[in-house]
Amino acid sequence: MAGSALGCEHYLRSCLLKAPCCSKLYVCRLCHDAKENHQMDRFKVKEIECSMCNRIQKAQQICECCGIKFGEYYCDICHLFDKDQKQYHCEQCGICRIGPKEKYFHCVKCNLCLASDLRGNHKCVENVSRQNCPVCMEDIHTSRIGAQVLPCGHLLHKTCYEDMSKMGVYRCPLCMHSAGDMARCWEELDKEISQTPMPSEYQNVTVKILCNDCQTHCTVQFHVLGMKCSGCGSYNTARDGGLINQEPQE
Repeated sequence: MAGSALGCEHYLRSCLLKAPCCSKLYVCRLCHDAKENHQMDRFKVKEIECSMCNRIQKAQQICECCGIKFGEYYCDICHLFDKDQKQYHCEQCGICRIGPKEKYFHCVKCNLCLASDLRGNHKCVENVSRQNCPVCMEDIHTSRIGAQVLPCGHLLHKTCYEDMSKMGVYRCPLCMHSAGDMARCWEELDKEISQTPMPSEYQNVTVKILCNDCQTHCTVQFHVLGMKCSGCGSYNTARDGGLINQEPQE
């Protein structure tokens, strides 16, 4: 048995779930999965134990013996007990989401609940939420951590995206597309490059590049600080061959 009357690090609740797989008592499926060599199916939970009076009973919100409420929020599908965070059960996702519901919508193609301001304003990738986060490799769809939708349509955990940004990583780990609006950064790089001329031996050197943002192949002036795509102006580029020495113009 794990947890206390106040729940665990994951949920605030006053009951323990009886795992349908092994009949052991745990505060939540996450606590169970961390201890056991198998996973608990939350949807198959039938019984719980009151943390106050220890009465084993069917899964419900209020104890049939002492009358305490096991959680401010309760879903009888997911068997989720927790403090009130404006949760709602999304039938299309098949699980509960932190709300409020009116601030989210379910994107059928992405198969995920997204913030309302992304309606018609994001790139859909079919069933994108059914993949693991490419940073931490943990599940995104059922995670308690919110998802960050990148311009390319791929998803990361918000916390992984924040950590990535702090480390100065600005590319999607899956497709290498810029993970945000980089216009300001490119402007700063323009200024820095204009103020940092290359040595004379590199004045007439060009290089072929591939842009990770627009997929344009082009030949541009070589500079150690970065090569700018002539198609979209991005510096999110990769060399597509060796340096090309050109004869100086007379």
